[in-house]
Amino acid sequence: MTEQNKSKPSPKKKNNQKSTQKPTVETHAFQTEVQQLLQLMIHSLYSNKEVFLREIISNASDACDRLRFQSLTDKKLLEDDCMDAGGRATQEAKADDEALGIWINLDANKHSVTIRDNGIGMTHDEVIQDIGTIARSGTKAFLEKMSKDKPGDNNFIGQFGVGFYSCFLVAQEVTLLTRKAGTPAGEGVKWVSDGSGEYTVETVERPERGTEIIISLNKDSKEYAERYRVKSVIAKYSDHISLPIQMLKEAEMDDRMDAGGSATQEAKADKDGKPKKDQPIEWQTINKGSALWSRAKKDISEEDHNLFYKALTYDPEPPALTIHNRVEGKMEYISLFYIPAKAPFDLWDREQRHGIKLYVRRIFIADDAKNLMPNYLRFARGLVDSTDLPLNVSREFLQQNRDIDKIRVASVKKILAEFKKLAANDVDKYNALWKEYGRSIKEGLIEDFENKDTIAKLVRFSSTHKDNEAQTISLDDYITRMPKKQKAIYYVTADSYNAAKSSPHLEIFRKNDIEVLLLSDPVDEWVVGHLTEYEEKSLKSIAKGDLDMDELKGKASKEESKKKSKAMKPLVEKFKSVLENKVKDVRLSDRLVDSPSCLVADEHDLGSNMERILQAIGQDAPSAKPILEINPEHDLVKQIDVDGELADEWAKLLFDQAALAEGASLKDPSDFVKRMNRLLVG
Repeated sequence: MTEQNKSKPSPKKKNNQKSTQKPTVETHAFQTEVQQLLQLMIHSLYSNKEVFLREIISNASDACDRLRFQSLTDKKLLEDDCMDAGGRATQEAKADDEALGIWINLDANKHSVTIRDNGIGMTHDEVIQDIGTIARSGTKAFLEKMSKDKPGDNNFIGQFGVGFYSCFLVAQEVTLLTRKAGTPAGEGVKWVSDGSGEYTVETVERPERGTEIIISLNKDSKEYAERYRVKSVIAKYSDHISLPIQMLKEAEMDDRMDAGGSATQEAKADKDGKPKKDQPIEWQTINKGSALWSRAKKDISEEDHNLFYKALTYDPEPPALTIHNRVEGKMEYISLFYIPAKAPFDLWDREQRHGIKLYVRRIFIADDAKNLMPNYLRFARGLVDSTDLPLNVSREFLQQNRDIDKIRVASVKKILAEFKKLAANDVDKYNALWKEYGRSIKEGLIEDFENKDTIAKLVRFSSTHKDNEAQTISLDDYITRMPKKQKAIYYVTADSYNAAKSSPHLEIFRKNDIEVLLLSDPVDEWVVGHLTEYEEKSLKSIAKGDLDMDELKGKASKEESKKKSKAMKPLVEKFKSVLENKVKDVRLSDRLVDSPSCLVADEHDLGSNMERILQAIGQDAPSAKPILEINPEHDLVKQIDVDGELADEWAKLLFDQAALAEGASLKDPSDFVKRMNRLLVG
């Protein structure tokens, strides 16, 4: 960072630290670009103010990790001093790192929050160069140095300083006190800024190592001086920080500590007015300190997963599937996904939030990471914890980052593989999940070309093989039951299961015991548009185009059809002339057995059901005339006198009946009723 050093005393800042000389207060002006960056971070990078706690706690944790790492080769850094329970230097130094931690103190009266750590701390120059800078952060430089030596040893180190300025989301002024481990007490540093463009730096006396940040809250953020609010934020973002995060016990918070979190000079007096000097200040750890997903699979019980899932989703039921995966190599990350037993209430809400959280080195980044999971798997809940991503992750970063794309691809394959395994090993459980999420998974056939073959093996449908609405038939099941002569997988679409199973198009198939898939989900129309073939078998609608019925007919049957076609030609031509404005063609039907007529879409037209779906969602559907097929064997058709005065009425009636059988609504119902009554009496 570049600043203009004015080196002038600040009359507004008073130094209360002990020093033999009057300290010099330096006032620095942020470079124009840095001021713009600060505004961007405050107003754009962070959309939720509470993340300031996440950032400061994350920085504090990283500072302690850095100290622990450097102390491996320099034990004196830990022997420098060590905080007591109140966060101040002890009289006896400790030579281990067990006392590393983070302390948070709140002052509701003064509306302030203090976060202190006993980590590595910073020197005067490091404060000026590194604090809050994205372009050059202290830890970034540290990582570069360590990567040249032992890259495997520094995987726990975060990017210190990246989110420091998130303090100004809630602060009217921020004071930072710090001293680098291993430096004299007289080389402490005090940094103060209100975020408006300048900050002051001065050298102060500081007995303890580490960093202390005092945030004076602005008028809109006073809630963050309340204990319950801070605890809830820590539980959400930082519960898994490995270091203990401590707060004063509730009864002592207001009267045992000053605004800086240290013990008051006069302990609270009892009724006799005597100070309670021997009563220790009691702190309590408020984080669990362990990320469940970072443990080995064998060390996590089903009960552990159920409790974590409940805390993650507020779902009272245990998850149906738990998918825990650790990836190591060029990329390192952990994924933990849960499939709820019941579909979330907002599964079909277009504005619903996704359920995948993003962590970076156990630091919570986002709880709606849409780029980590495709839309058709939006019911999955869980998280991804990466060691490779930076902490300052923006929405644009997630959309354009190759590592995010790789994690997404691998996560999708893992979830689909678990579904496939479940379908093979526990049919009943898979069918229960399909009932909840089948319509959503079908969307994957449209959205996810890369995994289309895998998803095609997972999809389930209703069919004429079983007379029930349950979608339990796979495409593999269908193929195993196909006659040797059958060339296609047949299906019919409708707006409901009852309409599909009652379709007149099914009649010839039922008569010849040929299975037909009954598709009644709205998404099915798009599914069959994208899944046109499976295992070298084409998918064929029985309500579109000509049917190749060679597999159903013998030689004698074909000869008989030709004779009927010749005999019925006058009636067909009559119907064409009467219905020329309503139909594309009229022809004799090979598919009808019990019904007198049906409507068929041309091979490349949308079909009536698809038209109705598009109209229902407010989209314009291309208008295409259907084809009317009539059954020459039906008694009603046989009795029509092609030269009689009622021939026109019969043509219109058979057209309207066929439309009703498809689930369409008539444009003029009263005219249909009058026509039918005339023919009944006539």
